[in-house]
Amino acid sequence: MWDLIQKGGPIMYLIILCSVVAFAVVIERLYHLHRAKIDSDRFMESISNTIRRNRIMDAINLCEKTPGPIAYIIKAGILKHDRARGEIKEAIEDAGIYEVPRLEKNLGALATIAHISPLLGLLGTVTGMVRAFQIIQEKATSLHPVGPGDLAGGIWEALITTCAGLIVAIPTFVAYNYLVSRVKGFVLEMERTATDLINILAQKSEQY
Repeated sequence: MWDLIQKGGPIMYLIILCSVVAFAVVIERLYHLHRAKIDSDRFMESISNTIRRNRIMDAINLCEKTPGPIAYIIKAGILKHDRARGEIKEAIEDAGIYEVPRLEKNLGALATIAHISPLLGLLGTVTGMVRAFQIIQEKATSLHPVGPGDLAGGIWEALITTCAGLIVAIPTFVAYNYLVSRVKGFVLEMERTATDLINILAQKSEQY
């Protein structure tokens, strides 16, 4: 493996760095999204029962004990339980504006790596071919015949970096799309639970 990396030239080190960063981002995002995932139906059922019994502080405490963005935006809405529907909705939207970037954190870096890795591989291909033609020119100038062994180094560099760039880019792009879909799922769940809370608080205010 080390021999292949050396034959790939200096561009290989950049591609390896991209792979390490991409792997770290994917692991961190998967861990974060796993911790943020809750059973939203069960959570909202508990919140609904608590609010209907007029135990607002218990509902707030339940939100504080529950991890993830859904509990955070629900808490923001409950804190405005005695306000107009518009104010409750605005408080939830403000909380969502804060939470969504946290869900999307580092996804931009992952997309960048997925796009530049093939370009780095292409750059390695170009530098490898330049090296091969440079050897041909040097041999021609010195009137020495050019053999396959003389070109092997440049061709190795050209092929290995292209292959390495694609090996990094393809799984990174797949991981990026998967994480984006997970984030979209969270956002939809946040919108659904926010609507449920607004309806619950509206029904409660109509009873008084």
